Amino acid sequence: QVQLQESGPGLVKPSQTLSLTCTVSGGSITTMYYYWSWIRQPPGKGLEWMGAIRYDGGTYYSPSLKSHTSISRDTSKNQFSLQLSSVTPEDTALYYCARDYSGSSVWGQGTQVTVSS
Repeated sequence: QVQLQESGPGLVKPSQTLSLTCTVSGGSITTMYYYWSWIRQPPGKGLEWMGAIRYDGGTYYSPSLKSHTSISRDTSKNQFSLQLSSVTPEDTALYYCARDYSGSSVWGQGTQVTVSS
């Protein structure tokens, strides 16, 4: 059974780059037709899909975040990562990684990131 685990710093200063990694176990990120996503939920707000990396390395981004978001992967470690540049306090959120396949999703437990000086 696939499991996902987010990791990264819990506190980031404004204007810096937020970097998170999702480590996948129980399945390969290169398995055909799987998409690997990043989603976040700011305090008191709904879920926001940020972007995804496809099984073959193709990437997709939310139009509203595309200018300062990058998703990459390390197939040797079975990990994929999120980088969000020039963060502001509005980027404070619970960040999740997830696997999407044919309408079904498996999520990590989430990691809290606070943007504050």
